[in-house]
Amino acid sequence: MNTNQNNKKRTKIVLIVLAVVLAVGGYFSFKFYNLYFSPNVTAKEKFLYVRTGYVFDDLVTDLRQKDVLNNIGTFWEAADKMNLQGVLKPGKYRLKEGMNNRALINMLKAGNQEAVKLKFQNIRKIEGLASLLAKNLEPDSVAFMRLLDSAAYVEKFGFTTETVYTMFIPNTYEMYWSVTREEFFKKMNAEYLKFWNDDRRKKAAALGLDPIKVTILASIVDAEALYDKEMPTIAGLYLNRLERGILLQADPTVIFANNDFTVKRVTGELLRVDSRYNTYKYAGLPPGPINMPSINAIDAVLNKEDNNYLYMCAKEDFSGYHNFAATVQEHNINAKKYREALNKRNIFR
Repeated sequence: MNTNQNNKKRTKIVLIVLAVVLAVGGYFSFKFYNLYFSPNVTAKEKFLYVRTGYVFDDLVTDLRQKDVLNNIGTFWEAADKMNLQGVLKPGKYRLKEGMNNRALINMLKAGNQEAVKLKFQNIRKIEGLASLLAKNLEPDSVAFMRLLDSAAYVEKFGFTTETVYTMFIPNTYEMYWSVTREEFFKKMNAEYLKFWNDDRRKKAAALGLDPIKVTILASIVDAEALYDKEMPTIAGLYLNRLERGILLQADPTVIFANNDFTVKRVTGELLRVDSRYNTYKYAGLPPGPINMPSINAIDAVLNKEDNNYLYMCAKEDFSGYHNFAATVQEHNINAKKYREALNKRNIFR
């Protein structure tokens, strides 16, 4: 065999070896890319929820049932190699279509969850708040209510189970979905203390009230006023009645006591309900708020209008405004006009 033939044979062997190496390298490169960097997240879900106590199998079950991934097998293998199983952190995680396994796993390992913007206002009862919280945070409404109904727990913060609703100041708050009930409560208490600064507390004290009583009164004012600009006038009226020891006789408290919010006309039957929230029967403020009052309503009480009004009645034009009166004679005239307007519209309840 001559030299040229030997050279050709060696070259052929080298090329074959090189081809094998390239093929093997290409295979492993493709596998490596497919395992970690190939797009794998679908557009089926915007968020992935990892609940407290989840183990890796729970996560995989969710991913499979909700069709979050194109290839669950590559995710499983990548997660095993990247040691996700031992560091699974609860949270609400934002998914992006085309996200690869490596990005998804790193996000879960780091616990880089999406913050929840929680907005609450105009919620009538505390059960409604618990329901709203359950829709946006991990604990369910029953879990929240158990804490709010715990006299021993809320007492630590200076509330009773009837007054604890005054702690929640309507606003938009940012927190994590995985927040515990206790963490949420402490955050809301911190916001409450921040809201009730020295200026607001001094104004409340000047009225002979504390923050809890101001908020209870504000809940009545908020229920009465369709327009914010009437709130200081209504607040002044009710403070006049409180100062003189006159029953508040606020229709919204009767509606609350009857737990019937379809009522448009408070009649004798409704007025007879035996409840501490019935301000036609019991003097002073009710034991707790009848809704979550707005900040405007709270500040309207603190900055109440100085007037001599003792009576109010909705205007007969159904504009949402009120006629105010200082004497019962004036009030009777206003009330008669409103009753006649209700009768014309066949509104008897």
